[in-house]
Amino acid sequence: MEQYRTRSAQYGPRRDRPRPPLPPQVKRGAGGAPARAGGAPAQADGASARAGGGPVRAARPPGAQRRPAPVRRPAPAPSAPAGRLPNPRLTGLGSGLFCAVAMFLLGALCAALFGASLTAYGVLFLPVCVLTAVWVRPGDLMTAPVVVPIAFAAGLLPVAGGDGGSKLMGLVTALATQAGWLYGGTLVAGLIVIVRRIRLVHRRRTAASAAGGRPAV
Repeated sequence: MEQYRTRSAQYGPRRDRPRPPLPPQVKRGAGGAPARAGGAPAQADGASARAGGGPVRAARPPGAQRRPAPVRRPAPAPSAPAGRLPNPRLTGLGSGLFCAVAMFLLGALCAALFGASLTAYGVLFLPVCVLTAVWVRPGDLMTAPVVVPIAFAAGLLPVAGGDGGSKLMGLVTALATQAGWLYGGTLVAGLIVIVRRIRLVHRRRTAASAAGGRPAV
């Protein structure tokens, strides 16, 4: 036979005891809002949820990523105008080589096309002097009036007639008879160099005065 266990007498019958009332701090939230079901306090309104009076920002989703800041690319360098003339900067040696080679080629051209005309050679000598004085760099301005007469003599070699000693005599004769073109080209180169030098000194003084220093001479 099955025997039923009996509850010991010391425990006595089970009674439902009444629960004590909850304290007021549990009934109401931290911000004074009524508590939700299960004892969790409700969210306070917009005025009480602000920390330090700042605006409430919407929470970012956990999977959202911050957008990278746009990268500013430098503006492309302005291209040179299509019709702009070349403006190289030649050293003292470079300007001498340019002037000598140009005059030698022009002398050969005059000997081939114009019958070794010294007048045509003298006319072509002037623009070469101008280009030499314009293209030399500012640090070697004083070399332009020096290399121009040397280049004039070098270019007379194809134009001067004769061979050997007669070639030398023809070169001396050409230099004597075309001294006007030689002096004119040298004078043009010297004037251009002087103007460039004055502008360079004025620019340096203006920059020095703007910087508050002593003007450079």
